[in-house]
Amino acid sequence: MPKPPKIPQSVLVVIHTPELDVLLIERADHPGFWQSVTGSKDHVDESYVETAAREAAEETGIVVGTAAVPSGALLDWQCEIEYEIYPVWRHRYAEGVTRNTEHWFSLEVPRDTDIVLAPREHTAFVWLPYQEAATRCFSSSNAEAILQLPERLKERVR
Repeated sequence: MPKPPKIPQSVLVVIHTPELDVLLIERADHPGFWQSVTGSKDHVDESYVETAAREAAEETGIVVGTAAVPSGALLDWQCEIEYEIYPVWRHRYAEGVTRNTEHWFSLEVPRDTDIVLAPREHTAFVWLPYQEAATRCFSSSNAEAILQLPERLKERVR
């Protein structure tokens, strides 16, 4: 049975330590493509917060809502961008869908957090200082989000 088409509403989750080291994961289907956690809603009624927590768990093994990573560690930036879906991935969406809306989050985790990748999706991970992580991303919007991290975290404190 074929998979249903992806919903063109997704999340980007910048996972970082208190020291602003950022987790990047390498795509299994495109070696050399490094990114933050991303993923589409499973169903239209799934909230972006639910999608962000689910994708973090699926792609990295990090479970939000535990003693190590409390729910408050997931910060909704209240920021959305719309972008053109890369042609190589458009077959995953309904015919004629060419644009996606992405909602941005950050997730602060302890430095010693264990990472368990989903091997069908990602093959490697690396922790990098946020500025260096931004230069490694294949997506310019992902890089932009990472560069905004220090400012977004200041807003949380206010």
